[in-house]
Amino acid sequence: MSGAELLNRLGDRLSGLRGRLTPDAGMDKITWFRAGGLADVLFQPADEEDLAAFLKAVPADIPVTMVGIGSNLLVREGGIRGFVVRLSAKGFGQAEIVSETHIRAGAAIPDKRLAAAALDAGIGGFHFYHGIPGGLGGALRINAGANGVETRERVVEVRALDREGEPHVFSNADMGYAYRHSAVPGGMIFTSALMEGYREDREIIRKEMDAVQHHRETVQPIREKTGGSTFKNPPGSSAWKEVDKAGCRGLTIGGAQMSPMHCNFMINTGTASGYDLEYLGETVRARVLEHSGIRLEWEIKRIGDFKEGRKIDPFLGQML
Repeated sequence: MSGAELLNRLGDRLSGLRGRLTPDAGMDKITWFRAGGLADVLFQPADEEDLAAFLKAVPADIPVTMVGIGSNLLVREGGIRGFVVRLSAKGFGQAEIVSETHIRAGAAIPDKRLAAAALDAGIGGFHFYHGIPGGLGGALRINAGANGVETRERVVEVRALDREGEPHVFSNADMGYAYRHSAVPGGMIFTSALMEGYREDREIIRKEMDAVQHHRETVQPIREKTGGSTFKNPPGSSAWKEVDKAGCRGLTIGGAQMSPMHCNFMINTGTASGYDLEYLGETVRARVLEHSGIRLEWEIKRIGDFKEGRKIDPFLGQML
């Protein structure tokens, strides 16, 4: 079913929405890899009320997939069935200082902007977001962290909508945080969070942010088409070390390459398809497993269908 056909099927159900509905939307324009197929329909809600109305209007048998700003997202060429929801910056991208140490931020705010808002308010503890290429919604979902700090250290509570459009509020404990993981069901769409830091001199915060930026520019390929860290760090080691030891630094398949600068960063050199990128990632996992016995876990989220029935066998990196 095409995007136009899906919208026609739902007819008046969606007529009262204030957000933007885009049929057959190219996900390559959203993902930082600049690769991927089409979403049947992309919906960008105007605000939380609009998102709730949308979720109530869409029948349960039609898939709804949530994406963030596209930084750690790999979309397969076969595209994404049903609706893809991407929160708008206008409705979900603001940060409000609610006390000397608390910030309420929308889930679509880029992590870097959240760090900047904390700096302006003299609230410490958010400098690490300056170095995370993503949005708050994704950071809440995977407990994103950098420079020795994790999202769970800042979260007070998170607001979300379920698939039926009903609101929920999760405390820090409810989030069930662990390394690059939260226990909240995947169907929940985070809309905002109340975050807590501590009073800090702005010059100290600025120096911490400068140190984060210097580290990124020195060791990470931040000017490439990349999704950030490809694999989670395995217990007792670092993913990049295992990738390097397995001889995969600079490994290239099609237009996809494990960065020679930081070999846990996968990059699109210019012509990579989503298939190239995932095939490369699974090949690296297979070589690391063979070399060290470690099963690397993807940190990048992979969604959508394979094109023309093609599939990649996990750990073997073989085309089927």
